[in-house]
Amino acid sequence: MNIEELHAHCLSLHAATEHFPFDEVTLVFKVKDKMFALIPLDNPVPQITLKCNPERAIELREQYENIVPAWHFNKKHWNSVVISPEISTELLTELIQHSYDLVVSGLPKKVRDELSV
Repeated sequence: MNIEELHAHCLSLHAATEHFPFDEVTLVFKVKDKMFALIPLDNPVPQITLKCNPERAIELREQYENIVPAWHFNKKHWNSVVISPEISTELLTELIQHSYDLVVSGLPKKVRDELSV
């Protein structure tokens, strides 16, 4: 999966929006103003930073060399995934969905209800 495919997939999620809140090269995807993914566009090695359940984050880091604690994020809850042949498209889309779902589950009930309409 390349950067364009990552971009398209993140935006395909319900109510997902894209932003550049930090600078012009750090693409952030949000749902209801809460970040679920970040792509540094200036990185020579494509990667995406995603939220993850803490236990699963540890398991993924142990299983995959290209999944590491996210720099400048709470390392308990965020992973950086380096895009490589080791990381299948299926796994990557699953991890993006997991991040999105975690963020949505943390939204107030009223906002979650609005999303489900």
